[in-house]
Amino acid sequence: MTQIQPPQEAPAPREHSLPRPRTSPESAAQVPDGPSMGRLVGVDLARALAVFGMYIVHIGPKLSATHGVGSWVRFLAEGHSSVLFATLAGFSLMLIAGRREPKTGLAGRQAKARIAIRAVILLALGTALAMEYGEVIIFGFYGVYFLIALPLVRLSGRTLAIIAAGLALVTPQLAFALSSLLSESVQGSINAHDPLERLSGVGVLDLLLTGFYPTITWMSFVVAGMALARLDLSVPAVQRRLAALGAALVVGAYGLSLLLAGKDALKSMAEGGSSSSGSAASAMGSGSGGMPELPMSELLSAGPHSGTTFDIIGSVGVAILVIVGTTVLIDRLPLLRRLAKPVIAVGTMSLTAYVGHFVAQSLLPSAPGTATPGSWIPVLTYIVGAIVFAALWSRFFRRGPLEHLLNVATKPAKYIR
Repeated sequence: MTQIQPPQEAPAPREHSLPRPRTSPESAAQVPDGPSMGRLVGVDLARALAVFGMYIVHIGPKLSATHGVGSWVRFLAEGHSSVLFATLAGFSLMLIAGRREPKTGLAGRQAKARIAIRAVILLALGTALAMEYGEVIIFGFYGVYFLIALPLVRLSGRTLAIIAAGLALVTPQLAFALSSLLSESVQGSINAHDPLERLSGVGVLDLLLTGFYPTITWMSFVVAGMALARLDLSVPAVQRRLAALGAALVVGAYGLSLLLAGKDALKSMAEGGSSSSGSAASAMGSGSGGMPELPMSELLSAGPHSGTTFDIIGSVGVAILVIVGTTVLIDRLPLLRRLAKPVIAVGTMSLTAYVGHFVAQSLLPSAPGTATPGSWIPVLTYIVGAIVFAALWSRFFRRGPLEHLLNVATKPAKYIR
């Protein structure tokens, strides 16, 4: 999808919890000494916003066909929704492994087994979906993120934050260097022996380096989410510090990028591609994104999916602001909390909602207004459909359909000793 810079152009305690919809499955893994599970309802709301952002990117109008507020909504969804999704995935990992205090001993081993099983299932699900819908599917990448994150689940929040910062500073440059060394013949040789590549077109090389959500740079978001999960988001002082941090990251990263790279610094690296997603790794080299090789000066840009240090830092800032903002709003505005229950329900079954919009596009007739450039009717139809389905489902079931299957699949972890 074309992208221009506007305006130019994955519940034990019940305290404070909602009777309907229920807290997300991931929240049920919270350790007893953590803060009220109701405080995590804001996180479920953030998940819902991430899902809707992905809908906008996949179904909504191109930015070039929007104007006014629509341009800003489309611009914010591009890249930032998938980053928010990844950051919340890291948060969810810590809900399984022990949020405020890591699980140890037998409980710790079983938690790691649950994460590993989820990783394998997500990799398999992502591969299956990629066979039908292409490399825009994020779940295969999630599987790799989870496996790599396993050694980190017992680290402190401070250590995790330092690791996330280090990854943001180092991995974009490393990705650029590695991509520069990968000629088409080298990639072809690697892919020729890769069963995932032959099966779905998204192989190990794509998952690690050249894909739409390359692990080498996207682990920064996952680890940042893990660090956030170590904090008590119900404490006002923590909320204020995080809000200040998020704002500083956004202003600092994007402002410095604009200063160094000029007015086009915030353009998406996917602008010239055939999809709404991309990465610096694929754009700067000859990766699967199908984009031309770009000069090293592109490392100064901060556009969505550019995968640069500025993009990573700014996007983490946006994710922090959204997570803190939704938490504060849910905590302090009871009326909003009641009104937002159907939307929060989408966040409790984000896996189902994400997969569902791909399946629906294949099975259902086109929504009204699809053929009209700049029309928001198709994406609004899917958003309303997801809200209605999630609200009805959550009245009768504890988990979403796919969330239930994933929970059942991880049951064997209890046999770990």
